Formats: sequence, C-alpha cells, structure tokens
Amino acid sequence: MENQRIIKIFLDEDSTPFAEFSPPVKFVFDTTKIPDGKHQLKIVAKSTNGTEGIKTIPFEVRNGPSIAVVGLEDNEVVGEQIPITINAYGSERKDMFVVTGSETPKAIPAWVWALLVSFSAFALYYFVMYWDQQLYKSFF
Repeated sequence: MENQRIIKIFLDEDSTPFAEFSPPVKFVFDTTKIPDGKHQLKIVAKSTNGTEGIKTIPFEVRNGPSIAVVGLEDNEVVGEQIPITINAYGSERKDMFVVTGSETPKAIPAWVWALLVSFSAFALYYFVMYWDQQLYKSFF
C-alpha cells in the first residue's frame, strides 16, 4: 500500500489548494503576493487510512506602510468637527533612515498634566505654609 498521507494548504475561501505536500513539510510562505488585510490559512491533512483533519489559522498581512491615525479611535462616536492627523511610514528603503515623518505627533497624556499640576500645587502649599522671614537672611 502506497503512502496516502498528504497535506493541502488553502488560502481564505479558495476551493483549490495553493500547495500540496507529503508530510513532514517545511516551506516559506510569501505574503508579498497577498493583499493587506485579514486572511485565513486552512490546512487539510489526510492520514494513511484516509481520515482528514482540518486546522484553520487566521492571520493579518501588512506589507504596505504602517498607518497611524490620531484623533479618531475604532468605533468612536463623534460629532461636530474633529481634527485628525494621519501618518504613513514604511520600510521601503533599507539604506537610508528618514527622521522627518517617521513619528506620529501625539498630545501629552492627561496623566502627565495631572502629575505636573499636583506637584505645582504641593510646592505652592509647602511654600505658603512653611515660609518664614526669619529663616532667610539677606546679604544686603
């Protein structure tokens, strides 16, 4: 009896496999030919006695530039006019790094402002409560 073990690999909902192998297999999966977005790899393996096993692996391809958006979150409810900053940067050139446009500007977080105000309020409180003219001698 010949070896009937086979592994078929499908991409998304395609009915024809893009690869067929005899196990064990090791291959390089080239994602540059797949459009960016969510995809699913379906692996169907057939054993020697003809029993099939199926495994699906969801994954996301991002070969294009990374896109950062400041000012609008996923599923956010908005009204009126909102300022939005969009930046896209990728790694097209390996020999040169461009600093301009490499970082997306973001506002200072609210917790930093709260910490700064708290520290300033404590310093002012300490100065008002413990300032005494006799503790400081003038050179004049």
